Amino acid sequence: MPKEIFYWDKNTETLSAQELKKMQLAHLKQSVHYAMHTAFYNHRLKKAGIRSASDIKSLDDLKRIPFTSKDDLRQCYPNGLLAVNMQDVVRVHTSSGTTGTPTVIYHTQEDIKHWAELVARCIIATGADKNDIFQNMMTYGLFTGGLGLHYGAERAGLTVIPSSAGNTKRQLSLMKDFKATVVHATPSYLLHIYSKLEECGFSKKDLCLKKAYVGAEPYSDNTRKKIEALYDIDVYNSYGLSELNGPGVSFECVYKNGMHLWEDSYILEVIDPKTGNILPEEKEGEIVLTHLTRRATPLLRYRTRDLAFVYKGACKCKRTHRRISRITGRTDDMLIVNGVNMYPSQIEEIIMRIPEVGNNYQIHLEKEGTLDKLIVKVEIYSKLFTGDVAQLDTIKEKIKNELRASIIISPVIELHEPGVLPEFEGKAKRVVDNRDKL
Repeated sequence: MPKEIFYWDKNTETLSAQELKKMQLAHLKQSVHYAMHTAFYNHRLKKAGIRSASDIKSLDDLKRIPFTSKDDLRQCYPNGLLAVNMQDVVRVHTSSGTTGTPTVIYHTQEDIKHWAELVARCIIATGADKNDIFQNMMTYGLFTGGLGLHYGAERAGLTVIPSSAGNTKRQLSLMKDFKATVVHATPSYLLHIYSKLEECGFSKKDLCLKKAYVGAEPYSDNTRKKIEALYDIDVYNSYGLSELNGPGVSFECVYKNGMHLWEDSYILEVIDPKTGNILPEEKEGEIVLTHLTRRATPLLRYRTRDLAFVYKGACKCKRTHRRISRITGRTDDMLIVNGVNMYPSQIEEIIMRIPEVGNNYQIHLEKEGTLDKLIVKVEIYSKLFTGDVAQLDTIKEKIKNELRASIIISPVIELHEPGVLPEFEGKAKRVVDNRDKL
């Protein structure tokens, strides 16, 4: 059924493929020029035979540029990738550094302005406008999720409630009192909020929600459908990562059939993570992005480690920017259990479509002798937790059989009452690996 289409920048969003490539080439030359101001890229590009931006003659020359990795960013910490004078920098974002040296991204005033324009484009594409009240439940601070959507929503004219993450009862009060119509949160936190509605003294009728933007952690399409059913709202997938600004890299439009990646600002490649070869449309691989407009920290051919594929064909919304799938996992999230490769998202995909499963789960990995043991702990709906052992055994067997059919491995299933497993107000920790590190 046709839907009403909304644009923020219709000319750019509907450029022909030829016009888009012409724009990309001009921006790529500019990005290479900026990158040459950093010692890192100056050395790396010259080694690849690129001595200046004029050596980039066509988009095919992108292949001459080596990939940039997260380790490269770490080695450049704190200012090895800074391409402008520090007095031109207005903001710094860094990663948490919990898995090693942090990565750092600098922004000029123009970089921030352009980022907000992209996020505004995303928000308008979902049908939201200045009549909406937007409650932003993502963490503010060095993490880009909160500030990225905040500035974009203000640019688009929405009324923003910067509630940040946590304090569920307060979140519900704000949603009710100010009649929030759009929220931004991790999917796990939206499920958590719903499970606390009655306990906090609210009901679904107290809420005026129409839309939710979710992201910042891997999740399945069944999780999205579950949130939509629970709240009776539209849930939109979004994608971004701090190295490429944060949210606003790609977003779903009203058709919710893949996320439009803004190709006037990024060059998208999908590669085989093992060989580095570029893959065709509809073939899942690792997303590689080149930032085309950021001045302070240019990034060329950045390996995101995120896995997705590019949809074939045009979107009904008439936007010409290609669509990528929901992120199905990360190359470094892959679990190897008794020699079998799997991603946590595969497990979530299965358990979230089982009606008896509640809103929370966790995957544990243990060693049993020389073998790996996969334990999937799930909370079930309280109404089903009657103490009927036969009923619980039936649910347990159902989950086990469906998982075994998908991931080959036979897991141990633990059923828990709601509220027993750890709850997270930010990114959920879904995997607990207690096996000895090699």
